[in-house]
Amino acid sequence: MKILTNENIPHLSVLHLRELGYDVLSIGESNPSILDSEVMKIAISEDRIIITFDRDYGELIFKNNYKPEQGVIFLRFNEYAPEEPGIFVGNLLRNDKIKLQRALTVVDQYGIRQRKY
Repeated sequence: MKILTNENIPHLSVLHLRELGYDVLSIGESNPSILDSEVMKIAISEDRIIITFDRDYGELIFKNNYKPEQGVIFLRFNEYAPEEPGIFVGNLLRNDKIKLQRALTVVDQYGIRQRKY
């Protein structure tokens, strides 16, 4: 699994995902401040799943027709330690009951919901 973390994902979470063996491209490291549409283009061209705290990705998918094959995980945590998003995403990626491909997966304190595209 190849991952693209948006620049709002903490560095400790990026490191945790790499320690788990994932190929992680961090926008915060490689291309800070690029447009969300550019992030989408990178994810699509490199076949990566996007991890973000940015709510604009739903609009990019459903209104602007960006359709990353591997999906988008939108985290809606209010408070968290810097490594917690990475730990949560690592567990989510290993859960074979949740299919992330071609879906916007929203995670908050109430659970996980998905909208396929």
